[in-house]
Amino acid sequence: MQNKYSIAIHTLGCKLNQAESEALARDLSQHDNYNIVSGFTADMFILNTCSVTHIADRKSRHMVRMLRKKNPSSLIAVTGCYAERAERDLADCGADVIIGNHAKISLPAILGGKLKAPPICIDSPPQGVKLARVRCFIKIQDGCRNLCSYCIVPFVRREVYSVDVDTVVAEIKARVKDGYKEAVLTGTEVGSYNSSGYGLKGLLERVLRETTIERLHLSSLQPGEMAADLLALWQNPRMLLHFHIALQSGSNTVLKRMGRRYDTGLYQKAVDTLRACIADASITTDVIVGFPGEGAGEFEESYAFCRKMKFAAVNVFSYSARPGTRAAKMPGRVSEKVKKERSLKMLELAARSAEEFGGRFTGQTRYVLWENKVKSGSGVYAGFTDNYIRTYTESGSDLANSITRVKLLAPANQISRPVLKASTRGNYGELWGELTA
Repeated sequence: MQNKYSIAIHTLGCKLNQAESEALARDLSQHDNYNIVSGFTADMFILNTCSVTHIADRKSRHMVRMLRKKNPSSLIAVTGCYAERAERDLADCGADVIIGNHAKISLPAILGGKLKAPPICIDSPPQGVKLARVRCFIKIQDGCRNLCSYCIVPFVRREVYSVDVDTVVAEIKARVKDGYKEAVLTGTEVGSYNSSGYGLKGLLERVLRETTIERLHLSSLQPGEMAADLLALWQNPRMLLHFHIALQSGSNTVLKRMGRRYDTGLYQKAVDTLRACIADASITTDVIVGFPGEGAGEFEESYAFCRKMKFAAVNVFSYSARPGTRAAKMPGRVSEKVKKERSLKMLELAARSAEEFGGRFTGQTRYVLWENKVKSGSGVYAGFTDNYIRTYTESGSDLANSITRVKLLAPANQISRPVLKASTRGNYGELWGELTA
């Protein structure tokens, strides 16, 4: 019998948070007295929070309260962006330990002497967290100094740095040994990567040359980073043909108030360059509606520009004032009613754009990296094509963590499979396919 403390890690927010949570889980799992588990019952919880909107803040507070109610004697440690800026709020919700982003890496050492619950008794090793050996998130950079008028990130991720290129390569090699097929390189400003004389292009070249990772994926880029010499690397079939390029608004006057470093002309030039180099690439984006002072005409400009760009997916956010940012003090607040109306209209456009993008590839055969079954026992698997279209198929064989050729047949929400009803409802652009040799 071995006494261990059970630790559950919950993550809210961006891919960078996911990368940091994965690193914490790996670090903690090396300690003999810790057992990483999933779910909402444990001796200790680590909550990695987001603060990009007021909704993200609310989710963080709700999670702490819920964990405390279910586990009165457990230790709750909170880290991440909300912990960086609202320590008092989290303490009031029931958090025991609150650690900002700057000290997140030190969590295992900090928590070592703070456990107040007795260790659980494990007669046999529990299932714990089943790491899906499909996609790992690799942090390559942190911090931002762009100071866009609406954004809290420069205030909660103050230290700007890039992870040493040798460290990145070594971590990807380790994840390959763990069985991962895809690595997502992430950070707050991935395109600004600069370490030991290597920019992003040099880093990608070394990863492709020195590791055997089967798919390499960037989390995001800025419009000004669509250089032809960088995009040439996507001729390598291991590079995932997906680019997330945040737009935020399709109105130049709004972009100027936001403090973005481009206008719609530069953005369109970046997209045109990308599509000229990589015709099948999926391009996704973020759009904010209801920014202070956004009039009806500016919203319509943004809507028309998004329609023109034919994005594969659009993440739509209603503007949320972040304390301490310039936009929080701007006049011309848009009412919640108007923001909701504009959000719904933009979401309808996003659904049509996704459906049109997915429809372009019906009848084609592409490579898909399969994840787990949609539902245990169903025989229906979900995965992503090499240009990031979520795809489903049915198989009697175990497809999890395999890459196969798939003929894309039809929109998934048109396929008569009961197991797909909940999975694909409203998710336009997803496809159904069949395995092919």
